Amino acid sequence: MKYSRVCLQSFGYELPPIERTSAELEERLAPVYSRLKLPEGRLELMTGIKSRRFWNPGTRPSQGAVLAGEKALESSGIARENIGCLLFTSVSRDMMEPATAAFVHRSLGLAPECQIFDISNACLGFLNGMIALANMIELGQVKSGLVVAGETAEGLLESTLVHMLTDLSLTRKSIKPLFASLTIGSGAVALVMTDKDDHDSGHYLVGGSYRAHTDHNDLCQGGQNAEQGTLMSTDSELLLEKGVETAALCWQVFRQELAWDPETIDRFFCHQVGRAHAQLLFERLQLDERKNFETLPLLGNVGSVSAPITMAMGIEQGALQPGQRGAVLGIGSGINSLMLGIDW
Repeated sequence: MKYSRVCLQSFGYELPPIERTSAELEERLAPVYSRLKLPEGRLELMTGIKSRRFWNPGTRPSQGAVLAGEKALESSGIARENIGCLLFTSVSRDMMEPATAAFVHRSLGLAPECQIFDISNACLGFLNGMIALANMIELGQVKSGLVVAGETAEGLLESTLVHMLTDLSLTRKSIKPLFASLTIGSGAVALVMTDKDDHDSGHYLVGGSYRAHTDHNDLCQGGQNAEQGTLMSTDSELLLEKGVETAALCWQVFRQELAWDPETIDRFFCHQVGRAHAQLLFERLQLDERKNFETLPLLGNVGSVSAPITMAMGIEQGALQPGQRGAVLGIGSGINSLMLGIDW
């Protein structure tokens, strides 16, 4: 896929107020660690995650998305009545019906003419939203739009901790699929995109590529039940292997589609799972890991928010300068991979 008229206008993001360190989580799990003789410091050592952020109790996904959306709109200079489409793209959502986008739309005071809907595709949702909005801009259907995501991981974390503490049948082997849930954090991000003929930011979405490998959709599955709340089971090792394998296929198509060589890319912004994931990804794709901008140690895995908030924070910190080229690399359970090329 290629684009000729799609601009990235402005990002906005919101970091939740509560910080929880890996050491704190292990303190709470001390009885489990003691029973199973697990080494202290295992969580941070395995993942590279020192901390993750969480919202105050009762915060809805739409509320985080609104905070980020307000910042993106304010930075963009685009009038709210000119936003032609709003896409909410998180794994988390306020409720089954209506679409969470309806709550964001109302809170942001967007126009009645603004088309709204939700997109859900695990950790790739936001990047899928960028593609959906870019297609509408490229076709001339809208002049500007807003993509938002607000992840709320509090329920998953608490349910996982309770399950690990109360299920005495868990062994060193059977507890492994639960550890991935301890890497998850909360956060929110938003992006205003425009038609360059209407508002030219000088920052362009050039194109991208996509690959699905759904033979492995059983490697990371989550849901909710009345007894245990929200729980997720992840085969981390096999998910890592097959995810990177899918990303490698996606990367080859990306290079062909955009005719970009690795040397011409100044910065990479990736979906973040853990230290081992990043190392294997860059090794397999034969990319320079020094070009990878990370927020993993401080934010953990923020689901659909991870890759775009990492890019937003990287731009804010000067990691991507005007005239440079950036690539956003996403991998999500399913398994899906999506890569986007950006001329900044």
